Amino acid sequence: MTEVTATEAEPQKCKQIVFESDRKCVFRIPALLYERESESVVAFAEQRESAADSRAKKLVMKTGKLKEESPHVKTIQWSDFKSVDEARIEGHRTMNPCPLYERNNQTLFLFFICVEGTVEESWQINNGINKTRLCYIYSEDLGQSWSSVTDLTDTLAEINNWATFAVGPGHGIQMESGRLIVPVYGYAKGGAPYALSLYSDDNGDHWQFGKMLQTKSIECGMAEFFDEGQNSFIYCNARSQEGYRVEAISVIKGHEFCKLSGPPTLPETGRGCQGSVISFPAQSEDANTECGQSQDKNKWLLYTHPSNHRRRIDLGVYLNKSPQDPNTWSKPWIINQGPSGYSDLAYIGEGWFACLMECGDKTEIEQIACVVFNYNSIKRGIEE
Repeated sequence: MTEVTATEAEPQKCKQIVFESDRKCVFRIPALLYERESESVVAFAEQRESAADSRAKKLVMKTGKLKEESPHVKTIQWSDFKSVDEARIEGHRTMNPCPLYERNNQTLFLFFICVEGTVEESWQINNGINKTRLCYIYSEDLGQSWSSVTDLTDTLAEINNWATFAVGPGHGIQMESGRLIVPVYGYAKGGAPYALSLYSDDNGDHWQFGKMLQTKSIECGMAEFFDEGQNSFIYCNARSQEGYRVEAISVIKGHEFCKLSGPPTLPETGRGCQGSVISFPAQSEDANTECGQSQDKNKWLLYTHPSNHRRRIDLGVYLNKSPQDPNTWSKPWIINQGPSGYSDLAYIGEGWFACLMECGDKTEIEQIACVVFNYNSIKRGIEE
């Protein structure tokens, strides 16, 4: 077991390696989930034979226990490495871990895609022939044991109209109403990619797709927030090839989205990179109060993404206290200087967060590391 301590100091100094690449394998595509009742963290990643998408092999995981050493220090004690051998279909490679937790039945769902052989996404797009399957497994003991694979591909007619698709990567969510939502993007045959949701209203027994965004968009994350009138919204933040992130809002529980009005403000990196978004309770701004939930019922957004407009470097944390206004994003607080790639956020509670991220000294695929930080650190980092 290994342990990392996170304080209100620089998160770069508190970074802990969770998965480390070497000459034999590369770990990519982090996904993170926090289960509040057990105070458990679950981390997933792809294990590949090389950096190429076509060399993806299987999913791996680690679990962690959150410990509070003091009001200003939290630790995560990680388990040993474990292969998720149940997440596979014969003749296919497993990619894009996307976990979500169903609180009513205390069930951890792990969604992923299975792609035939070494067929690349670009081949599927160019030929209009889908070789990807939509699958999940579930666990009732936070990943200690798993069910067999459920393949949803043939039950969802929309997939017949797509050249290919993927889930997440990152995490899914459960709305306060109980609806489960998995972020998805699909390539229409002969067309462009568009983000959409896959959702269930019966605790995961049956699933259906929402409508695609009307704006070109790729890998996406979703989060639920409320306004001051307690109206629920689903926010979607998606990768783009147009230089800025795509932001959209749904007022009907993620079934259909409308792009936020006004010019985009969150820069995209180069040809694009995945980013993570979560919602969390509005925090107290009283200077005499420890970080924690305010008396307001509405929620804010937190977003992580490489902050450089050209290269995957300097992973930034961005804060938005008015989620319906894309002009209110803060400047980034850099939590990893240097090479930085995909990331996934989790809200721990009481103003604390964890971030699982691709990073390294020379390239962003050298390791997947975790940092823990709190709202006070974010606030100070943004204000500096």
